Amino acid sequence: MKKACFLLALLTVCLSGFSREYVLLSPDGALRVVISDELEYTVSYGGKKIYTGVTALTLDNGKTLAKARSPKLKSVDTLVSSPFYRNTSVADKYNGMTLHVDKDWTVEFRAYDDGIAYHWVYGGRKSVNIVDETVRYTFAEDFDTFTPYVRDYWDGDFEKQFHNSFESIYQELPISHLSDTHLAFLPVAVDARDVKMLITESDIAGYPGLYLLHDKGTTIKGVHPRCPKSEHAGGYLGMQSVVSEREDYIAAITGARGLPWRMAIISPDDKGLAASQLTYLLASPSRIADISWIKPGKAAWDWWNSWDLTGVDFEAGVNQNTYKYYIDFAAKNGIEYVILDDGWSVPNCGDLFSVVPELDLPELIRYAEGKGVGIILWAMYLPFEKDLEKVCRHYSRMGVKGFKIDFFDRNDQKMTAFLDHAAEVAARYHLILDYHGTYMPAGINRKWPNVLNTEGVSGQEVMRAVTRERDQMRYDVLIPFIRQAGGPMDYTQGAMRNSTYQDFVPVERHAGSQGTRCHQLALYAIFDSPLNMLCDTPINYEREQECTDYIAAIPTVWDETVVLDGELGEYIVTARRKGDDWFIGGITNWTPRDITIDLSFLHVEDYVGDWYIDGCNAHRNATDYKRVKEDITAKKTIHLAPGGGFAVRITKK
Repeated sequence: MKKACFLLALLTVCLSGFSREYVLLSPDGALRVVISDELEYTVSYGGKKIYTGVTALTLDNGKTLAKARSPKLKSVDTLVSSPFYRNTSVADKYNGMTLHVDKDWTVEFRAYDDGIAYHWVYGGRKSVNIVDETVRYTFAEDFDTFTPYVRDYWDGDFEKQFHNSFESIYQELPISHLSDTHLAFLPVAVDARDVKMLITESDIAGYPGLYLLHDKGTTIKGVHPRCPKSEHAGGYLGMQSVVSEREDYIAAITGARGLPWRMAIISPDDKGLAASQLTYLLASPSRIADISWIKPGKAAWDWWNSWDLTGVDFEAGVNQNTYKYYIDFAAKNGIEYVILDDGWSVPNCGDLFSVVPELDLPELIRYAEGKGVGIILWAMYLPFEKDLEKVCRHYSRMGVKGFKIDFFDRNDQKMTAFLDHAAEVAARYHLILDYHGTYMPAGINRKWPNVLNTEGVSGQEVMRAVTRERDQMRYDVLIPFIRQAGGPMDYTQGAMRNSTYQDFVPVERHAGSQGTRCHQLALYAIFDSPLNMLCDTPINYEREQECTDYIAAIPTVWDETVVLDGELGEYIVTARRKGDDWFIGGITNWTPRDITIDLSFLHVEDYVGDWYIDGCNAHRNATDYKRVKEDITAKKTIHLAPGGGFAVRITKK
């Protein structure tokens, strides 16, 4: 009976001439995809048309693949194990259709309850150069979008735009007003009136990432960087790889493989975007058989707070005494790692084997191990790439637990292949990774679970240097719905210096946050970050031990995650469970509001809550908060100050 019902999801309809259409439905029937044999497809949700897409491939032999036939069907309903994630397992339930296109090529479509996806699959053995992949979306109306343009813009100069850090705030524009010369990176959100949608991708290793441009009317088209032909050292401190010349194709592939998944996450409400797990589901399964050595956790971080220690009997900076202080702080509070950021290695020497004389790294690592704390080293892309195997072997033997690699700033085929390869090499040496200055994970955290975090977000580090007009509070209530759909993000929260909108002044050596103290605490429950930062100085955490205790107690990977409420750009409330304990965080933009939390999913009589709530004067002094311990009731209303938040740990009595 189940199989018969699924077959009803596929209809073959003869149209004028010899054209045919194939109809694919989501398991719940709300999402409908009509695919023509010319690989034009129309997506509707709840009977409402959202967009029409087009896909095709152009190969270097001059052939364009754009004609499909012979559909094959399948229906999947299973559970996928998801370690180091927001849930211990994820339901993988979809209806699928594979269309034959050419001798060695097929296109696979999938319809989930919360979105559609397709990708090209090559089944041949020979090498093939892909000149272009057509990606086009024509929307039913001139819907509003939330679009992240690349940060540095040169009019029409795509080559310079392809070199970017993937850290931008969102421009809120209708489709017709999007730029046809300024590249946008993924994900991009579309507010299709009663339906919300994200354009994104998954599983992009060894293939270029996708950018978007306005085409005409309500049409958006995809753009890929072509494959690098030659590169030179340049960029920041000359430690980045800059493309000098490109090939005339976007990707060269050898042997059978799938191309990246083109995805549209679709939900009738905003919180469905924040809850989506399609990126993870569409990624390649884990390549690491034994993951027992991978340890998620939190890290005391140095760079953001400028090694700012006071009241100590030594000069603070990149030296042995300073890092021993960080290690002692981490050990005292159960923090798993300390990161040695920029400054531990001799600058501009071209390798990672020369340590500054102020540090005795082997002795520091032994000291940390004795305290139960792991050391993670920061590194620039170019010297890490140059000596990848040697660096991983050398520092793994020394006792280093992982690397934070920075300034990739590209997503062409060579760079996405390197991130994949680096994860494989690091895994062989039992090293965890945190990728910075790069694109969203796009599923690499499933394929390589040792990649615990990725930046690709305009996070707290920018607070050191932005203008006062920067609206970080609105950004904070956009990224859980948009960027986080692409995977974990290293936002680097945890500031103990907090400012109202009127009081905020960026200070590089004494950095602080916009918004309230409780806003900062809440982010630990809202953001996916298996390797999570404590961005402030140990001195400030010791002065605010009550808040530090909350941060130290919160897990970084979860058994269950539930997005309780939220609205794009306005507010969000997320609940997460680890064992029997629940942690809930809620934040708002600069608009104060009252939020009522429905806790009826708990047996409330069995639980007690330890609440951190904006103080009654948090609108004047953003550090003001109150801590309340009380029995849990079915509903609770909380007032959030401008830029405010709340955090609670709920435990059994």
